[in-house]
Order: sequence, then C-alpha cells, then structure tokens
Amino acid sequence: MQKGAIRVQTENIFPIIKKFLYSDHEIFLRELISNAVDATQKLKTLSSIGDAKGELGDLRIEVKLDKEKKTITISDSGVGMTAEEVDKYINQVAFSGAEEFLEKYKGQKEANIIGHFGLGFYSSFMVSEKVEILTRSYQEGAKAVRWECDGSPEYLLEEAEKESRGTDIILHVNEESAEFLEEARIGAILEKFCKFLPVPVFFGDKQINNTQPAWTKKPSELTPQDYQDFYKELYPFSEPPLFWIHLNVDYPFNLTGILYFPKIKQSYEIQKDKIQLYSNQVFVTDEVKDIVPEFLMLLHGVIDSPDIPLNVSRSYLQGDPNVKKINNHITRKVADKLEEIFTKERKEFEDKWDSLGLFVKYGMMTDDKFLEKANKFHLMEAVDDNRFYTLDEYRSAAEALQKNKEGKLVILYTTSPVQQDSYIQAAKQKGFIVVKLETIVDAAFINHMETKWENVHFTRVDADIADNLIDKSDAAESLLSKEEETKLKELFSFEIPQIHATVEIKGLSAEAPPVVATRPEFMRRMKDMSAINGSMGAFYANMPDEVTLTVNGNHPVYQSILGEKDADKQASLVRNLGDLALLSQGLLKGAELTTFINRSIALMDGGAKSKIILEA
Repeated sequence: MQKGAIRVQTENIFPIIKKFLYSDHEIFLRELISNAVDATQKLKTLSSIGDAKGELGDLRIEVKLDKEKKTITISDSGVGMTAEEVDKYINQVAFSGAEEFLEKYKGQKEANIIGHFGLGFYSSFMVSEKVEILTRSYQEGAKAVRWECDGSPEYLLEEAEKESRGTDIILHVNEESAEFLEEARIGAILEKFCKFLPVPVFFGDKQINNTQPAWTKKPSELTPQDYQDFYKELYPFSEPPLFWIHLNVDYPFNLTGILYFPKIKQSYEIQKDKIQLYSNQVFVTDEVKDIVPEFLMLLHGVIDSPDIPLNVSRSYLQGDPNVKKINNHITRKVADKLEEIFTKERKEFEDKWDSLGLFVKYGMMTDDKFLEKANKFHLMEAVDDNRFYTLDEYRSAAEALQKNKEGKLVILYTTSPVQQDSYIQAAKQKGFIVVKLETIVDAAFINHMETKWENVHFTRVDADIADNLIDKSDAAESLLSKEEETKLKELFSFEIPQIHATVEIKGLSAEAPPVVATRPEFMRRMKDMSAINGSMGAFYANMPDEVTLTVNGNHPVYQSILGEKDADKQASLVRNLGDLALLSQGLLKGAELTTFINRSIALMDGGAKSKIILEA
C-alpha cells in the first residue's frame, strides 16, 4: 500500500477547480466517459498491431447508479492502468495540467477549460466527496490496483482484486450533488453528451448511443434516405430538410460533419443554435458562433473536429488559427453546393427558394466571399408568372425599359403583392418587371446590394406613379383648366394625423386610378427597417409618413365632383378618394378608417338621412 501527497505546489487545488468549473457541473460525466472511450480505443489499436494479447471481448462502457450507497460508477474494459501508470497519469500529469490552468487563467471568470489541460478526471471532484479508481492493466501478469482520494492532496494507492481488464471510476456523490443520483438526470446528460460516442455506452440495460452516426461514414456509403434518417435522429419533430452538405476534410485540418438546410415556412420560425459541435464524436456545445459563419447559423446538423480546442473560453476560441480556416472552408463548401444545385437542378432550386433565399441573402450581406459566388445563384421571383431571374438575367430582360437617366438598372419590387396589386398592374402595363422582396431580411438586403451591385437601384412599385418609377417625368397636362386644378388642390388639402401629404395634379390615362398615394423610397425604407431595427430605427419610426397624392386630372370622376353644388358632399367625395388612396398604402387606420367607413355609408345614402362626416 502506498500513501502520499499529490505532487503539486498550489495549495487547496480542489476548491479552486470546483470554483472555476462550477458553471459546467454536469460535464464530469462527459469527461469520465470520454476517458473510458480513449482507454477502449487505445486497446483496439494495441490489439491491431499485436501489442495486446488475448481476446478483446465485449468492449463497452457501463454507467451504474446506486442510490443507497450514493455512488455513480463508470466502467470500461479498455487498457486499464498499472500502479506506476496511476501514479504518473493521476498524481502527476493531471495536476501539472491543473497548475498550468491556474497560472494561465487565474482571475478570469470565464475560464471554462476542462479537458484542455488534462483536467478531465478531476472534474469528478465537482460532485464527489470521495473518488475511487479500481483498475487492471491489459498487460500480462499485471496486478489490479485501487486509488482513493477525498478531495484533499492526500491519496491512497494499494493492490486490489479485479478479475477483468479495464477501469472502474467510483464517485461517492456529495450532498450538494444529490441530483446526479436520479436516473432521469443521468439519462439526460448521457443523451446530451454521449449520443454518438464510438464505443457502446450502456445505462442500465439500454445502449444509449449510435456508435456509427452518418457523419463518420463516407458520402459514397450513404443513401439519401440515410441522410434523412439521421436528420430525424437529430431533430425528431422537424420537417424533412431541403438538402444537405457532407463535410469531410483531413488537411490542413480535420473536419467531418453534415449540415442540413431546414425548411423555413415563415421568417419568424428561424432558429439558431441548431448545429452541434463534436470532438471525436463527443458533444462539446451547440454554440458554434465562431466556427460557423453567422449566416449559416440558420443551418442544422453536426460538425466534428478534434482540431477545435475543446471547451475553451470564447476569447481563446476566436484566437485559434484553425477556427478561421474551418469557418472559411464551411462558407466555400456551402457556396459550391448551392451553385452545383442551381446549375444542375435549377427547377428544384427555384422550388426551394422560399427557404433558401433567406440563407443566401443573409450570407450576401455578411460575407463578401460568399457574395461573389452567390451572385451566380441568387434569384428574384417575378410577380404573377413565377419566373425567376438572376441579376444578369434581370438586367438582360429589363434594361431596355428600366434604365434611368443615371445609367442605373432600376429593379422594381413589391413587399406585398396583394396589397400593392394596383401599383403592380400599372407597372406591368408599362412593360416593367416587378419582383417579390417580402422576407424579414429584404429591407436590409436592398440597401446592402445597392452598395455592392454596380449601377443598380431598387424602387418599390408603390414609391411613385408608374410614369415616374424609372425617371421623374415632367408633369403631364391634364384635361382640367387651371381654375379646376386650383379648386381640386384646395379640396385635397385636408389634414391627416401622422401624415405629411403633398398634392400634385397630373394628366394620367383615364384608366388610371383617380388618386394614387405614393411614399418616397428612402423614407419608406427607413420606416420599414425601423420596424426590425430596434432603437436605431426609432428616429424614423416616430416621424410622420411622407405621402404624395397624385390626382389624375384626366379621370372622368372629377367632372361630376367639380359640378357638385353641395359643398359638403363635394368635400366628402374628394376626401373619400384620398382615403382610398391612403388605404392602398396601409396608411388609413384607427379613427380615420372608422370615419371613412361612416362617410362612405352616408354618401351611398345620398346624404338624405345621414349627416356626412368629414373628419374624426
């Protein structure tokens, strides 16, 4: 029997370890099982080269609970340890790592680095008042040994009885950690951290892991159904994915994984933190912000890389050279895959654009390298005919009619095809092509692309009358006399709460609406962006809406209105036309909308029984 003090200069090492690692209390189980996996894999390697004699037997890891004895036992049948190895790896190596840890991260609050400096085994003391190791080496003639420590620098090492090769780690759980003696709690931790470990892990009579998940296989070994099944295993209640990308790199870094493009019905369904990071099939985290480009955080799936430092603080992770390389590689692989699908299966690509467009636009705004590639496969869907255009295709189809005096291509778009239908029809009568831009990212996307795409300007289809959407034209003459125009301007000069209206009279076609309400492109964009931009957009959100009421002097309705003898009725008819135009822009709300309804009823009644209401 050997007694001694663990060779470490720092006093009270265990309380310090507990303090630094407290936020990740449950990972003790991950670390101990990871060690058991390593021991098993080492035995397989030794056996394959002839250094381990005899049958390997049933290589498995078992986790057992004993609530009465208040113990958790993790058992493996791996290489095991001799007394000398226990002394070296437990008493010396781990604690030298602990000292390095203390020296480097002393005083930092977010020093979450268990596993990085060989501290894995000592995570057991976060939940234990005493820890035992019972182990027997695979080497012929090796004797079993038992190690015990109660969380002080003092330990006991002695010979013991153990029939089989391998190691048992026995945790005597302390009072504060009694939660870990509950079967459901341990089961949840195993499900989280050990779901895809390469060695069978049993809890009770049940194997809790898939030892050969899809990402560990070659793409040539997998069918589309295999990928779909694995997605279901990861996300049991999700709809099938659109498609996937299989990552498999061994130089200049090691990286495997499968990334799935999920189906997104509505913008508000977007969920981040769905990508799981593994290291040699051991779950690390689902916070992959620095490893995966921000725009691809919307993807689902798994990334596995032993070259990513395991469980380190975020600042350290950002500084690791492999992280940037992996980030760039993933961006390139995603761009290449999208371009491949677009080129080979364009119809399928177009059918999935509702979901894909969000990823592509987000990426084009946040990553210039992705933008360069995405210009080839970014699509704009035209209204009505379901035709899709790349930027080059739109330019070819629309440039003849939609090039302004500055030489810029004007891309006309709608954010709501139903609400803006009258404006769309007026634009289409001119031969213009109107595309849909109606997702949560489109307001920001439009602004960004105007700075990136050469000689391109976006204009919403209701930003002006159709004659002015491409270039401002001189005011067309109306059939009205100057006196009639002056009278109409007076009639349209009514005040509207929270709206600053400007009235102009033009000679549009007789088929055009009697009044068209438009909002300047810049101010309307700022208003739209303020809705999703929080405090930054508050300035624009609180400003009155700028609206131009373009009165079509050639519409026949004005002949009867100007001939109306009843001044109240005349004013009501004009106000109703103005309100209808505002309604088409979604600007007639609350009391003004109620007044409009009451006024319309009174006008239909001829004014005989109801007083015509002019204002709220």
